[in-house]
Amino acid sequence: MALYENLIREEKDGTISFGDYTLETKQKVSDFQHNGDLYKVKTFYEITKLEKNGLFVYESVPGTAVSHLDISEKEVSFNVKGSEDAQITLELEPEKEYKIFIDGTNVGKMKTNLGGKLVISTELNCEREVQVRVIKL
Repeated sequence: MALYENLIREEKDGTISFGDYTLETKQKVSDFQHNGDLYKVKTFYEITKLEKNGLFVYESVPGTAVSHLDISEKEVSFNVKGSEDAQITLELEPEKEYKIFIDGTNVGKMKTNLGGKLVISTELNCEREVQVRVIKL
């Protein structure tokens, strides 16, 4: 049984939610329109991946469910839920420093690589969502 009715959806607050870590087989949705952009999500228990206009945005291993993803020039924030601890990769600006908050706790600063990738590890379980905030310094 699927965790959510839709693999990607727009929330009332203008953010998007996507992913389903409970799926046994890979599912995808392409050409989801939000604020003039086209999103594509692929998800199942092994991996969840989000692309915007053909470019990488988010990936988690194993798969996760993300709610209220909000991306601005200065900050990326979202809530994430999964069946086990996950490694999350975000595409941000190359060689920039970011402050990471998980459930309101400052877990430190990280710098993106030349490709703009930032990797965060989170402790997850099916019981509750974890809030993640990534703020550009």
